[in-house]
Amino acid sequence: MTQPQSNPENQANQAKSNSSNPETTGRSQNAVTRQLPVTGMTCANCAANIERSVKKLTGIESAEVNFGAEQLAVSYDPGKLGVEDIVGQVKKAGYGVAISRAELPVTGMTCTNCAANIERALNKKTPGVVSASVNFAAEKASVEYIASVVDLDGIVAAIRKAGYDAVIPEGGTESAEDAESAARDAEVRDQAIKFAVGLAFTLPLFVLSMGRDFGLLGPWAHSTAVNWVFLVLATPVQFYTGWDYYTSGVRSLANRGANMDVLVAMGSSVAYFYSLAVLILPVLGDHLYFETAAVIITLIKFGKLLETRTKRKTGGAVRKLLNLRPDTAVVVENGEEKEVAATRVEKGWVLRVRPGQRIAVDGQIATGQSSVDESMLTGESVPVSKKPGDTVTGGTINIDGTFDFKATRVGAETALAQIVRMVQQAQGSRPPIQALADRVAAVFVPAVIVAALATFAIWMLVTADFVPSMIRLVSVLVIACPCALGLATPTAVMAGTGKGAETGVLFKSGQALEAAQQLDTILLDKTGTLTAGQPEVVETTGGSGSEHELLAMAAAVEKGSEHPIGRAVVRAAENQGISFDSASEFKSFGGDGVRAQVSGRTVEVGKIDWFSDNNVDVSGFADTAGKWQQQGRTVVMVAQDGRAAGIIAVADTLRSEAKEVVAALHDYGLTVVMLTGDNTATARAIAQELGIDQVLAEVRPDQKADKVRSVQAEGSRVGMVGDGINDAPALAQADVGFAIGGGTDVAIETGDVVLSSGSLHGVIRALHISQRTMATVRQNLFWAFCYNVVLIPVAAGVLNPFEGLPMMLRQLHPMLAALAMSLSSISVVTNSLLLYRAKIR
Repeated sequence: MTQPQSNPENQANQAKSNSSNPETTGRSQNAVTRQLPVTGMTCANCAANIERSVKKLTGIESAEVNFGAEQLAVSYDPGKLGVEDIVGQVKKAGYGVAISRAELPVTGMTCTNCAANIERALNKKTPGVVSASVNFAAEKASVEYIASVVDLDGIVAAIRKAGYDAVIPEGGTESAEDAESAARDAEVRDQAIKFAVGLAFTLPLFVLSMGRDFGLLGPWAHSTAVNWVFLVLATPVQFYTGWDYYTSGVRSLANRGANMDVLVAMGSSVAYFYSLAVLILPVLGDHLYFETAAVIITLIKFGKLLETRTKRKTGGAVRKLLNLRPDTAVVVENGEEKEVAATRVEKGWVLRVRPGQRIAVDGQIATGQSSVDESMLTGESVPVSKKPGDTVTGGTINIDGTFDFKATRVGAETALAQIVRMVQQAQGSRPPIQALADRVAAVFVPAVIVAALATFAIWMLVTADFVPSMIRLVSVLVIACPCALGLATPTAVMAGTGKGAETGVLFKSGQALEAAQQLDTILLDKTGTLTAGQPEVVETTGGSGSEHELLAMAAAVEKGSEHPIGRAVVRAAENQGISFDSASEFKSFGGDGVRAQVSGRTVEVGKIDWFSDNNVDVSGFADTAGKWQQQGRTVVMVAQDGRAAGIIAVADTLRSEAKEVVAALHDYGLTVVMLTGDNTATARAIAQELGIDQVLAEVRPDQKADKVRSVQAEGSRVGMVGDGINDAPALAQADVGFAIGGGTDVAIETGDVVLSSGSLHGVIRALHISQRTMATVRQNLFWAFCYNVVLIPVAAGVLNPFEGLPMMLRQLHPMLAALAMSLSSISVVTNSLLLYRAKIR
C-alpha cells in the first residue's frame, strides 16, 4: 500500500547529530572519528591536559577524553594528519596509547627497494599504523599499530596492494581490546611494583618513627644515626615510588594545567625536604617528617591501585561481551571438518555448531535445527528455536541440536562486534551533567594550592610557629581530591551502559542516558511497535467482482511493497493460491496509496479518504468500512479505472506486552501518544484498548518527524519509539529515539537507544536504567563536592578552636589526609558499581 520514502532518514539523522552535539556543527565531510585507549592518567585534569594538547594539532576538529573510561575520542581530517600524529602528541603530553605489535613474514621481495616500498605503503598510506620497518634479509615486517583503527587483515591488505604478500601467524591476531587490556595490565603491574617497594621501605620507617615519638624504643632511637636511617628509608619511596608524581606534575604544568600529581608532589616534597633541611641543619628544628612524606606517597599509591582495579570493574560489561566470542570455529569443506581460529572465518564459509558450543559469527542456517540461547543479545533467557533459513548470531549458544550455517557477517560486521563498539562509544562519551565537574576540575588544583598557601600564611600570623603551619599546608594539599570529581560521572555512565547491555538495552551515548530520564512524553509508532508488525488480511468484500479478483488486483500492485500492509495483501493472495499479473508504471502517493497498470487497467490501492478526495464514489462501502474501523481494523480500498472495486480489512495483533508497557509508562508520569498512518477511527479503537492518552492518526511517513517537532514545540521532552525505515526521521528528531532491535538497520543507526531484545519492555528498562544511573551520578557528585568542601577546611584547621572535638579532627595529620583522599575516589567508584546489582524492571 505505502512505500518507504527515499532516504529522508539520512537528513534527519544528520540534523539530530548536529543539534545534539555542538562540536559537530560545521564538521568537514572528510572528518573521521577514532577511539584511542589512553594510559597514564591519574585524574580528570590529566584528561583536560590531553584534550588541550591534541587540539593544538592542525586538522583536529574535536577531542574529548573520558577519564573514567580512559578513552580519547578524536575527530580529525585524515588529509591533514594521521592517527600516528595524534599518538605522538599524546605521548608528547606525557601519556601513552595502547599499541599493538606484530611480526609478519613477507613474501615477494627481491631487493631492499621492495622493503622500502612496503615501509612506505604502511607508514604513509595505512591509517592506524604508528611505525613499520621491513627487514629484507629476514623477510619480516615489524609493525606497531592501533588495533582499534586497523587490524592485521588491514595491514596485510596494504602490503598486498603494494604488490607483495604477507602471512598472519596462526593465533597472531591481536584485537583492540587485547592490546588495551595488555597495556592496562602492564600499567597496573608497574604501579604494583612501585607500591611494593614503597611499602617495604615505609613500614619500617613508620614503625621506627612512631616508636620513637611515643618513647617505646629507648634513648638510642633519638641518635643522629637513626635520623640518617630515616633518610635512607624515605628516599627510595620519595624518588622511586613517588617519581611518577613529579614527572606527571611537571608535564601537566608544561601543558598549562595542574593535576592531582602536582598536589601530591608538593605535599610530600614539603615534608621530605623540610626533614632533610633539619637533618643537615639541626638549628632549624628537632623533629623529622620523613615518615609523613613516605606514608603519603605509599597510601596514595595504594589507593590509586585499588581505584584502578575497582574502576576496571565498571567496564566489565564490555569484557563479558568480548568473552562471548569463541576462539575457534569448525569449518565444513567437501564434507570434512577443520578447526580454525574464529578470527580467520570468511564470508560464505560453512560452519558446523554442536550442542553447547558458541556460534562464532553471524550467519544463516543451511541444514539442521536447534534451540539457541540469545540472552546475550536480547536479555531474555528463553531459548529461540532455529531451522533452515533462520539467522544466527555470533556469541550466542547452541543448546541441543547440530546444524551447519553459512557465514554472512564476520569480524567487525557481526552483531556482537557492533554491540561492543556501541557500548564502548557510550562509555567513552560524556553526559551534559559532567560539565559542572569539568569546570570545577579545571581550576581545582590552582585553587587548592592557593588555599594551602593561605592556610600556611594565616597560621604563621596567628601562631608564629612554622612546623604546625607547614603540617596544615601539607594536609590541605594532600586531602584535596580532584579524582573523586573526575570519576563521579564516567564510572556511573560506564556501569549504567554496561547494565543496559546485559539487559538488551544499548545506549549509544552518555547524552542519551541522561536525556532518557528527563522525558515527559513518549510517542509510540503503531505498526511493528505496538503491534507485532505482521498484519494479516482478515476479511474482504467486493462489488460486482469476486473477492479473489479483488485480492489479485491489489496483490499485483503491492507486489513490490515493503509496507507491512502491502506485504499482508500479497501474502493473503499467495496463501490462497491466487495468481496475479505483473504491474507496471508504479507510482506511490506518500502514505495515502499507490497506483499501477495491471493488464491494461489502472488499479489503485489506498485509504478510503484518499479516494474520496480524488472524487471516487466510496459510498457503497462506507458503512462496512466504518464498522471494520470501529473493530480496530485497517481498511484498504481497491479501485479499478476510477471506480471502487472493494475493500480489504487488515488486522495486526497487538504485542502481548503493549498494555503492560503503556501502564508502566504512566507509572513513570509520562504522557503516552500513538503515532500512526492509520485512520482516526481504527487508531482510537486501539488506543482505547491500550489506555493510550492521545492519538496522532493519518500521519504519512514524511510527516512523522513534523509531528514530533510539533509536540516538542509545546514544551515537551519527547521520546520516540519505532522500528521501521519510515520511523527513522522521527527517531532522529526526538529528544531520545528508541529503536526496536528487530527493526531495520537504518532505524537502529538513527536511534539513540537500541532495544536489541525487540521487546517493548526495553523502553521501561531503558528509563529505569537512566533514572538509576543519573541518581548515582548525582550521589557521586554530591559526595565528591561535599568531601572537598568539608575536609579541605578541616585540614586547614577551622575546627582547632573547638576543644571538645578529637585532636585528630582539630589538627588533621597529613597521613590521615592521604588516607581520606584515597578512600574518597574508591567510594565513588564503588557506589557506581552498585548499579550492576540494581534490579531492572
